[in-house]
Amino acid sequence: MKNNIGWIIAGIIVLVIIFSCFLSNKQKKKDSIDEVELMSGKHNVVINIKNYGEIALELDADIAPITVTNFIYLVNKNFYDGLTFHRIIKDFMIQGGDPSGDGTGGSQTKIKGEFASNGVENSISHVRGVISMARGRDNDSASSQFFIVHKDSKFLDGDYAAFGHVTDGMEVVDKIAEDAKPIDDDGFVSSANQPVIESIKVID
Repeated sequence: MKNNIGWIIAGIIVLVIIFSCFLSNKQKKKDSIDEVELMSGKHNVVINIKNYGEIALELDADIAPITVTNFIYLVNKNFYDGLTFHRIIKDFMIQGGDPSGDGTGGSQTKIKGEFASNGVENSISHVRGVISMARGRDNDSASSQFFIVHKDSKFLDGDYAAFGHVTDGMEVVDKIAEDAKPIDDDGFVSSANQPVIESIKVID
């Protein structure tokens, strides 16, 4: 009888271990953007910028599902909290979301560029207040860096993945662009003067 009880206890322990491993593997999948289901519809986020205030945006996952899913995935991981706007060009755009703070960094994932020259239809034009993804020369090199258009820049249409627009707080974008003190023609701002993203939150 005692032996039977021992085997029963051992069996329960084995089942607990197997179940724990299953949950662990399932959680690991959720921790990878590659395992996240693409979003659809409209989604609202708020960027809180230290000493400046809030910028509210509506993101369109029907037009740019990969881009919006990646952005919100990073937001929910608190990836952007404490990062900065490192590249600011008045009358053009403000760019942020780089963990390196110098334009060279990103997250662990690069995503497909959702724009016409990359074979993807995207009807969002780069007008004032639109948010879009920064990238390198490779069409599929966007990662975490994004920019908000300060003044109409439609020449970017077809080559960059726009994915939403500002619904409130353009005065904050204006103030950041006005205060910027870039140290080169490319708009790079020294680390001491880069506006800090205190948080980005999904509000719907």
